[in-house]
Amino acid sequence: MTDPSSYRPESGTIPTGPGVYRFRDHLGRVIYVGKARSLRSRVNSYFADFATLHPRTQSMVTAASSVDWVVVANEVEALALEFTWIKEYDPRFNVKYRDDKSYPYLAITVGEQFPRAAVVREPRRKGTRYFGPYAHAWAIRETLDELSKVFGVRTCRDGVFKRAAQLGRPCLLGYIDKCSAPCVGRIDEDGYRERVDDMCKFLAGNTRPFIKQLESAMDDAAARQEYEEAARLRDRLGALRRAMERNAVVLDDGTDADVVALHDDALEIGVQVFHVRSGRLVGERSFIVEKAEDISLGGYVERVLQRLYSGREGVEIDSARPPREVLVSAEPDDGAAVGGWLEERRGGPVDIRIPQRGDKRALMETAVNNAREALNRHRLKRSSDLTARSEALAELQDYLHLNEAPLRIECIDISTLQGTDTVASLVVFEDGLPRKADYRSFIIKTPRADDLAAVREVVERRFAHKSTTEERRTFAYPPGLLVIDGGAPQVAAAQQALTDVGAGDIPVVGLAKRLEEVWPPDSADPIILPRTSEALYLLQRVRDEAHRTAIAFHRKRRSSRQRRSALDDIPGLGEVKAKALLRHFGSVKAIRNATTEELQVVPGIGPTLAATIHQALASASTNSDSPQKEEAHG
Repeated sequence: MTDPSSYRPESGTIPTGPGVYRFRDHLGRVIYVGKARSLRSRVNSYFADFATLHPRTQSMVTAASSVDWVVVANEVEALALEFTWIKEYDPRFNVKYRDDKSYPYLAITVGEQFPRAAVVREPRRKGTRYFGPYAHAWAIRETLDELSKVFGVRTCRDGVFKRAAQLGRPCLLGYIDKCSAPCVGRIDEDGYRERVDDMCKFLAGNTRPFIKQLESAMDDAAARQEYEEAARLRDRLGALRRAMERNAVVLDDGTDADVVALHDDALEIGVQVFHVRSGRLVGERSFIVEKAEDISLGGYVERVLQRLYSGREGVEIDSARPPREVLVSAEPDDGAAVGGWLEERRGGPVDIRIPQRGDKRALMETAVNNAREALNRHRLKRSSDLTARSEALAELQDYLHLNEAPLRIECIDISTLQGTDTVASLVVFEDGLPRKADYRSFIIKTPRADDLAAVREVVERRFAHKSTTEERRTFAYPPGLLVIDGGAPQVAAAQQALTDVGAGDIPVVGLAKRLEEVWPPDSADPIILPRTSEALYLLQRVRDEAHRTAIAFHRKRRSSRQRRSALDDIPGLGEVKAKALLRHFGSVKAIRNATTEELQVVPGIGPTLAATIHQALASASTNSDSPQKEEAHG
């Protein structure tokens, strides 16, 4: 514990303007980030009478060893910088979010030549527009099925699309009119792009123009006695209405609004969010917020709004763009700054308020009830999980004779195929739960490394990174226990590597798969944990997660190498131009059979490069044919 007075800034050195401040521990890691209208007033409040501070603040200031700050122009900039730093540093004394499940989104890959629609769980790809989140995957899949009949946007995977293009025949969806079949040229790129834009507008809540347009077109077709066309338009109209029925009307005035409700207890907050567009409920989600900071409920409202509307850099999530109205269950502490930040995000005015009457008030009450239920469900689940995790950590401390419970456990696993493409994974569990942000994968650099050499290399690379603040932050904390997937030889190799890099005080054990024996270093006999113990179950979970991660990385490396083609080794032909050639000709074989003049039709391929490609592919074909010819003659 540190005495806060030992690092208190000198009187008068703290600016009085708005800004963002950071508390750091003795290793330079950022443990808390905050913003203030007046930096001097806010930072000095942490160094007031220690007994008057909230227990959470007391823990933070005694864990810190220094404080620094950055002055900004206004409170809106302070809000934006604060959240940027929280995302960057993940400080342990700032608010923590716990989603109790992952929600499905409807994704449209607008960055592709012929965009695809699909249901996904996480919005993470650039060049893709995401709609949602939705409560149930089955509901959005049924909606996508109906919308495919109307807009004809493809839902097939890229492999199916390319194969259909090469064969000149559409897949089943093209034959049953659930796809406009751009793969075989039934629709040109501009016409297809127009359909994609219309589908995006519909999903964003702009539904009325499409309904009126189809009704008018159906009436016109009937008046012209084109009854087959009228029947087709009638079916499309029915599909649109069925898709709309899945999004209940909750506001009769057609408002675009987000409803954000919070329900809290002494330790956590349940949050429920409803996304309403044109009066219809188009998305919803709930999550839990841990009360890690000494701030009011209004301060937590700010934190929730920051998270909802920050989005991911380069990823277009429809619900991350603020609507005209943001309805909240409690006023944010700094409503003006939050409002200014949301207006910048939206590019227009945003009204943040607590609804007082009518449909909006009733919808808020429903959201608050849902937030209360989310918190109750989390309490019940957490109480059982927390008991089991606490028991597992206590058992590990007892069985392995550790000085303290291993709150952070790291596990290393090696994956190889007959000594080639050797890789390793390092997974991290904190408080018995996986911390995926700290997972690492390693490509083994030691030539012809066996299992023991690979373990030594990974341990050295993991624990030698202690020289800079950035490296310390990358591998946040030293583990309370290092687990190696293997037996006594692997543990001995890891222990030797720890000693060599000056980290020999870190406890290390191995978990052998055959009998699930736990091998401590320098021991002739393993420790046999009871089969029903929570400690063994936790070690198995950690080991299995490391094994899964290593296998996944190894397969990715192998498939990446196997996907190499004859185009990869041609001088002057980069990835973009190679893809353009494949898109134009459909296969390497077709490119090989093309003349230099035909190659130059592709944008970016000039006469010199076309000649190089033609010569390289012809040479590769000759070399690959030679052994076959010799074998035939023999």
